[in-house]
Amino acid sequence: MILKKIFLLFLTISFCSYAQDGLKEKKDQIKALKVKFFTSELELSASESEKFWPIYNAYDDKQFEIRHQKVKTYRYQMRDNILSKMSEREASALLSQIESTDEELYQLKKSLIIDLKSILPKVKIIKLKKAEEDFNRKLLQQYKDKQDRK
Repeated sequence: MILKKIFLLFLTISFCSYAQDGLKEKKDQIKALKVKFFTSELELSASESEKFWPIYNAYDDKQFEIRHQKVKTYRYQMRDNILSKMSEREASALLSQIESTDEELYQLKKSLIIDLKSILPKVKIIKLKKAEEDFNRKLLQQYKDKQDRK
């Protein structure tokens, strides 16, 4: 779970480092890969797919928006030279912000599951969870492989 949070934080921070145009392009590329991967892994019927994608895309966009907005505010404060000078009061405030963001993301995920229960069998919702994890691992591996080639 912590590894997943670190990966998602890393992914979000790497997104934040691109210019806005580059960000949109990368996000669109990842989204296209995700659609292809999930479609294969979930084996959605045409009817399920028609209902699933609008719900999932809204969730995914909101999740990205939350991470992009919130992590942008943390990123500066989490630099080593600032962390080493941070008071307990400042650390407490930052930690509260992080906890609040985590709670917001948890509630968003919970809402997604509730929405999906009305259109997908529960087994496919569990497959979605696995597909998300597998996709993130695959994406991270591709990133590592790309860095190794440089």
